[in-house]
Amino acid sequence: MTTRDKGDAEALVVNEVYASVQGEGTRAGRPCAFVRLTGCGLRCAWCDTAYAFHEGARRAVDDVVAEVAALGPPLVLLTGGEPLEQPGCLTLARRLCDRGLEVTVETGGHVDLAPLDPRVVRIVDLKCPASGMARRNRWENCALVRPQDEVKLVVADRADFDWALARLREHGLDDRGCPLLFSPVHGALAPAALAAWLLEARLPTARLNLQLHKLIWPSATRGV
Repeated sequence: MTTRDKGDAEALVVNEVYASVQGEGTRAGRPCAFVRLTGCGLRCAWCDTAYAFHEGARRAVDDVVAEVAALGPPLVLLTGGEPLEQPGCLTLARRLCDRGLEVTVETGGHVDLAPLDPRVVRIVDLKCPASGMARRNRWENCALVRPQDEVKLVVADRADFDWALARLREHGLDDRGCPLLFSPVHGALAPAALAAWLLEARLPTARLNLQLHKLIWPSATRGV
């Protein structure tokens, strides 16, 4: 998908829109409207949404807003792919906030967070070394993370975990007050092992972050 294909401030390339329960983070278990946008400049080794790299249809922002509002849940997640690679995501987020919806954006952390509407909760996925994308982290974003935001770290092994602890401390995220969501790579790291490491680390806002949707719908890959 080219930069022009990604649209302008009034259009988006959308992979899917659906209602489900939020599977991760502090809002896990809540009914949620999901907007998955097309395209991502990262290629994480453990990515489970590669179908969103290229598949999608160009749509007007207001059309997407109307569909999300019709779905019903007051909670919305904008995800991808990488939603912030599309300029129209900023417009979409703002207009959903204007409707009184609780808007969250899950981002891979390599795109500037500054233009996002301040009402939006940022879920920033810092890439650990086993992802193959750690070099793409935009460290300037760490200064923009607020207590109401969330930082997600997908961990494949102990080396990833130790790297994550060092980076959190280096950038002051260990005492920012925001939730620190540690997720084991599905099928690669036992959740019990990660839980034990978190108990040792004693990070005050750390959480073990399991993917609830994969427990509820283990064979589903889309629309959950």
